[in-house]
Amino acid sequence: MGSRKDEISPTSGLQIPLINPHNRKTNHFPFLCSLIASMASILAGYDIGVMSGAAIFIKDDFKISDVQVEVLVGIINLYSILAAAAAGRTSDRIGRRYTIVLAAGFFVVGAILMGFAPNYAFLMFGRFFAGAGIGCAPLAASVYTAEISPASSRGSLSTLQEVLINLGILLGYVSNYAFSKLPIHLGWRFMLGIGLVPSLFLAVLVILVMPESPRWLIMQGRVGEAKQVLIKTSDSIEESLHRLADIKSAVGIPPTCENDIVHVPKLSIHGSSIWKELFLHPTPAVRHIIITVVGLHFFLESTGTDAVLLYSPRIFEKAGITSPDQKLVATVGVGLTKTLFVLMATVLLDRIGRRPLVLTSIAGQTISLMVLGTGLTIMEKSEERMRWAVGMCIATVLSDVAFYSIGMGPMAFVSSEFFSLKLRAQGMSVGVMVNRLVGAIVTMTFLSLSSAITIGGAFFLYAGTALLALVFFYVVLPETYGMNLENVEGVFGNLTWKFSANE
Repeated sequence: MGSRKDEISPTSGLQIPLINPHNRKTNHFPFLCSLIASMASILAGYDIGVMSGAAIFIKDDFKISDVQVEVLVGIINLYSILAAAAAGRTSDRIGRRYTIVLAAGFFVVGAILMGFAPNYAFLMFGRFFAGAGIGCAPLAASVYTAEISPASSRGSLSTLQEVLINLGILLGYVSNYAFSKLPIHLGWRFMLGIGLVPSLFLAVLVILVMPESPRWLIMQGRVGEAKQVLIKTSDSIEESLHRLADIKSAVGIPPTCENDIVHVPKLSIHGSSIWKELFLHPTPAVRHIIITVVGLHFFLESTGTDAVLLYSPRIFEKAGITSPDQKLVATVGVGLTKTLFVLMATVLLDRIGRRPLVLTSIAGQTISLMVLGTGLTIMEKSEERMRWAVGMCIATVLSDVAFYSIGMGPMAFVSSEFFSLKLRAQGMSVGVMVNRLVGAIVTMTFLSLSSAITIGGAFFLYAGTALLALVFFYVVLPETYGMNLENVEGVFGNLTWKFSANE
C-alpha cells in the first residue's frame, strides 16, 4: 500500500490525516467497550450452535418430523427480521446501549420459555423471543462498535462481534456434548435454558460499565458527554477533537459551538426522510453503499454457512460418521475452527484491509463447497465407507467455515462503517433483515433441498452462489480500512474506487 495523503473532511472542513494502522497508540478502553457490546453476539451464536444438537433430542422427545425440525431451526431467522426492522429506529431513539440491554432481556425470556416448553408449540413461542434478541443484538452492537472505535482499530474491534458469535457457537456445541448424556427430556432443556445466565450477566455489565456511543449522544445534543467519551476512546486528544468536530458538523451543529448541551433539529435524530434517502432519492454514494451492504448480507447466507453450522451433525452423518459422540466431537471441531480463523481476521482487517480478505474468503469458500459437494456425492453413491472420502468431507467442512470466518463473516459487522451517521442504524437494519430472511430460507429448506437434489447437489448450488459472490465483491467492494468514520462514504459512488481509495 502506498502512503495516504491528508484528506479534507467533507463535513467539517478540517484537514484530517488518515490514521496509519501500522503506527498507532494502544488504547484499551474502546476495546473494553466493544468487547462488552459484542458479548450480545455470544448469545446469538450460542442459540445457533446449541440448536444443531438440541434439535436431534427434541425430535426424539416430541416425535416431530424433519419438516418440523426445519421450521424449528429456521423460524428464528424470520422472527429476527421483525426485530431487525424495528431495531434501527429503536437504536436511534433509546440509544445503542439500551438496545443491547433490550436484546439481552429478549434472550432471558426466550431461554426460560424454551427450557420449560411442554410441547412443540410452546417451544416455538420461546423461539420468538430468542429471535427478537438475535434481530436486535448484532445490529446495535455493530453500530455501537463502529461509533466508539478510533479509525486505527475499527476493523479489529468490529470483528470482535464475529469472534464472540463463534465463541457462542462453540459453547453451544460443547453444551450439546456436555448435556447429551442426560435423559432425552432433560438434556435439550438444559442446553437451551442455560442461556439465561450469560444474558443476565450481559445486561448488568452494559448498564454498569459501558458508556453510550458518542455519535448518538451528539444526535441528542449531549455534546459535553460525547466529548468525554471521545477523549477516552481516541488514540490521542487531537484525534478526539477531530472526531468531535466531524460528528458535530454531520449532525448540523456549527463547529464553533462549544456548549455542552445543544438543541439538535428533530430531523437529524429521527427523521422520516431516512428511508427516502436510502431508497427513493439516494445519492450515488448511498446507492452504492446499499447495493454493497445488501449484497454482502445476501451472499453471507445464500452460500449455505448457516446450513453447515446448524446441520453439521447431519452432514457428518452423510459423510460416513455414524457414532453420535463422534458427530458431536466433529461439530465441536467446526466451532474451534471458526473461532481460530476469526481471531486471525481481527489482526488482518486493520493490516491488509477489508477487500483482500473478502475476496480470499469467498474464493476459498467456492472451492471448499465444490469439493464438499463432490465428496458427499461420492459417499452417497458408494456402498462402502471410504476413509479418504470421509476425510475429504470433514476437511472441506472445516475449510469452508475457516474461509468464511477470515473475511465474509466479520464484514457483516464491519459494514456498518459504510453508512453516514444519520443513515447508519436504519441502513444496517436493512442489511440484517436481508441476512435473516435469506438465512431463514436456507435453514428451513436445507433438509428438503437435500432430499430433492441430494446433499451433494445442495452444496454444488451453494458453490455456484459463492462464485457469483466473488464476481460481485470484485466489482463493487472498495477498501475502507484506516479511514476516519465520517470520511468512509467518500470512497463510494462510482466503480473507479480503486484509483481513489488508496492512491
